[in-house]
Amino acid sequence: MRKKQKDWAKDMAYERILRLFELADMEFRMHPERSDRYVQLARRIGMRYRVRMPGELKHRICRHCHSYLVQGTTARTRLQGTHIATTCLACGKQMRIPY
Repeated sequence: MRKKQKDWAKDMAYERILRLFELADMEFRMHPERSDRYVQLARRIGMRYRVRMPGELKHRICRHCHSYLVQGTTARTRLQGTHIATTCLACGKQMRIPY
């Protein structure tokens, strides 16, 4: 019985994380600070319920200041040798992803 409740809570947390990222994407154009807040809430839900964030969503968050990254607006992406370098324009830090 306990196991079912835990699985249900994790599934619900995962769906909430996906929904918060959808909202962050929709709200970014008008309210970029609101989309940062949605991302912050999604991270907190993931940590509380120990749910892994999908890779494609994880790359949309700055690892240093946790702001929502949108290519060309809040992030700059460059190809450098063996990796993709994404620079957050809010804090100036760089994240590297190998390809």
